[in-house]
Amino acid sequence: MSEIYVITSGKGGVGKTTTTANLGMGLAMRGKKVVLVDTDTGLRNLDLMLGLENRIMYDLIDVTEGRVAFKKALVRHKKYENLFLLPTSQVKDKMSVNPEQLVKLCDELRREFDYILIDCPAGIEQGFKTAIAAADTALVVTMPEIAAVRDADKIIGELGRADKENIKLIVNRIRPSMVESGEMLDMDDINDILSLDCIGQVPDDIKVVTAANKGEPCVASDDSQAGQAYRNIVSRMLGEDVPFMDFHKEGWWTRLKHMFRR
Repeated sequence: MSEIYVITSGKGGVGKTTTTANLGMGLAMRGKKVVLVDTDTGLRNLDLMLGLENRIMYDLIDVTEGRVAFKKALVRHKKYENLFLLPTSQVKDKMSVNPEQLVKLCDELRREFDYILIDCPAGIEQGFKTAIAAADTALVVTMPEIAAVRDADKIIGELGRADKENIKLIVNRIRPSMVESGEMLDMDDINDILSLDCIGQVPDDIKVVTAANKGEPCVASDDSQAGQAYRNIVSRMLGEDVPFMDFHKEGWWTRLKHMFRR
């Protein structure tokens, strides 16, 4: 059975699109047939992350409005033949696709792909409601900062109201030295605030930036600590029991968790 994941966040800039690109490529590296659907209409970046920006002819809006079949809009990755991108429009807005259209499209994609990963716009507006409509599982990306965790808490509440029960957490851009000094939340704090099953802990890594600028997600890099973290998340998505990387110690900000209890 095909699985549909939506990758979402309450706050922009936490690495949601980077996560989508890395997990998609990671699954393709494991032999899965994967399509990444960019629903961040008007602000697409997934094509840049994958180095496919110059190969786009049609987009998500062309498909949902019936101008072309989805297969015609798909862009195959240059290196991984089982990895595809369905880009969205740069000029339309997020109201251009509705939940019913995306659900219908994903039903068609299920017949062709093992994994469908939907890159969701940040926030809780109409674009978010559209992106989550077809998802079997939601991956909420946050950072170990108060504002990001608070926004993630709000997103989790919205997912619950939309009857999305399978929700996993990915904590991105962890800086161990800041965790140890108490300047950044540790995982115990985040777990107590969000009460959500964590599937991934990704350290802050300059190679994420350099890889993205080259259109080559760091998941394919053996010398990237973040790349290893993304590969571990992929293994967990495939049902494997993989321990978390040991790159941080217990922090001291537990008093802050009481501010965010739902």
